[in-house]
Order: sequence, then C-alpha cells, then structure tokens
Amino acid sequence: MLERCQAALRSWRGCTTDDFDFDDPKGFSSFTMGVRARRAIDPPAVLYRQLAGKENAILDFQTERELFLLLGQHQIAAHCYHYDESCRIEQFYRGRTLTAEDVFDADIQRQVAGELFRLHRVEVDNLPSKTFFELVHERWGPLARSVLGPRRSELPRDEQALCLDLQALYSSETIAKVQRCLPGRQPVLCHNDTYHGNVFLLDDGTIKLLDFEFSSLNHIAFDFANFFAETTLQHGLSEPPHFQLVPPAFTDADLASLIGFYLDNIDFAASSDRDDELHSLVGETRRAIMLSDYMYAMAALPLALEPIQRIRFIPYAHQRFDRFLQAWDREFTGS
Repeated sequence: MLERCQAALRSWRGCTTDDFDFDDPKGFSSFTMGVRARRAIDPPAVLYRQLAGKENAILDFQTERELFLLLGQHQIAAHCYHYDESCRIEQFYRGRTLTAEDVFDADIQRQVAGELFRLHRVEVDNLPSKTFFELVHERWGPLARSVLGPRRSELPRDEQALCLDLQALYSSETIAKVQRCLPGRQPVLCHNDTYHGNVFLLDDGTIKLLDFEFSSLNHIAFDFANFFAETTLQHGLSEPPHFQLVPPAFTDADLASLIGFYLDNIDFAASSDRDDELHSLVGETRRAIMLSDYMYAMAALPLALEPIQRIRFIPYAHQRFDRFLQAWDREFTGS
C-alpha cells in the first residue's frame, strides 16, 4: 500500500512504514484505509481505497473513474491523487461520518441538500442511458443468482434457508414492483447511496458526500430517501444476527425539511409552485424509501460469501427485502 502511495506522491518517497500511521480498514464492497504521516510532509494524509476484486460496480471502470474525477473538479468528491484498476488514492478528510441522530439536524440537512442539488446538476457525457435500477438488475442480478443458487452451500445452514425467499429479489414480479415505485420525473445524476455513513462532517463544520461508486442516472427522490434509510437499523443486539430493522423514527415532516432545504436553491415563480413541488417530492420520497430497502437487500448479496466486515449479509438482505414487500403491499394493495 505504501509503495503505491509513494508512486503517486513524490513527497512520500524515501519514507518507511515507521513514518506513517495506518488506520483500521473500513468499508463493505471495498476496503478503505487512512494513511497519516507522522512527520511534516505534503499531503499529510491520504485515503487509500482498494478497488481490485470489487465485483458489485454499477459502472464500468473507465466511466466510474471519469465520473469521480469530474466530481472532484466540481469539488463535490474528494481530490484524487491516483486512480487505477487496483486502487484509488484520494484527499483525506479530517472529521467524522454522520451518525443516525445527525440526519435530523437542520444545519446538516441544509448542507446535504445543497451538495445534492449541486450533484444533481452535473452533466456527464458518458453515463449509461440506463437508470440505476436497470443497472442494478443487470449488474447485481447475476451475482445474486450465484450466491443464492450454486454457491448457497457455502453459507451457514440457517442462512441457506433464507436464500429461498431471497431468490424472489430478481424475479420479474419483483422487478415490476420496483418499477412501479419510481416517479415519472426525468432522471439525473444521483449518488444512490446517501445514508449517513456516506456523509462526512469536516472539523470546520462543512459537509462532504463520500463514496460515489453507485452513482448513475436516477430519480432525485431516491437520494432523499437514502439519507434516512439506515436510521432504521438497530445494532449491537445480543441475539444473532445482532441487528434488526426497527420502525422509522423519521416522519413526513423530516422528509419535508430536507427537501425544503433542497428547493431553497430554486427560484420559483410563485410560492404555490414551491408548495406543489414540495408536496410531490415528499410523496415520491416516501415511495422511494421502499426502494432503499430493495437496493440494500440486493447490494448485500455479493458481499455475503467474502465480507470485508463481519456482518451477516444474508439475514440483513432478508430483513430488507421482507420490509420492501410489506411496504409495497400496504402502498399499492392496502393489505
């Protein structure tokens, strides 16, 4: 890792591992590690992201690279020092990721809304014309089939039983349900994974978005929905799998607060036009919350066999998918 950093950063050449502190690795689909110098050099720290072996990419490597570099130019993503198929070395942010409680803070919502507004207006020449959920089914579907089918025997016995239910994730019936949740408005570039762990609060109070690996064309309501998505996950339980999904703590008023800050960036001809747009987006976001459950269920499956973190991804996916189905039935059938 240090050799790759030194190849990209001339100022780091000649240093040894004793000159740096290496943070514990983090991440789900690919691990990241902070590398911080113990003496005065520039840059004093970087974030190293391992890309080799990542199977759940939404975009092909070249398109993902071009997009990340473009977002860096817009100062939406971190500055990039090096980017190849094995790793990415990027600017090190000093601060912390948000907690589930932070998503209800008005100033944080305002800044997140501003960053999303800027992101949604970035034009990218080479993005696929297919939208996010079309790409999910195309890219993640085969991975899900492999985990839940031929490789199911590699999982613990109790998880193998859950795989039968999860096979419906990529059925034509489920795909039709997903499509019915999508709003009719024009898709734009979206982050698609805006949960609080992918939002960073710098030491100076500035907000930055992280992890653009799932970015592609989608509907803006999905980014609003995902900001609240992981606030419904309770960790640290004594009984396996040591987590569970709990009823949402957020309300339509919380959704309206975030979306209202977003709409503050738009000049409306009349206040009634803003009110109409706010009402529409809150309703679209409420439906998109179902899609968050579906997406996180699909995203978990490729990680189930070789997880970077010790998380039981099959039970996690099962809980997410079950909640998607229940919410969909309540929304569209009233049952």
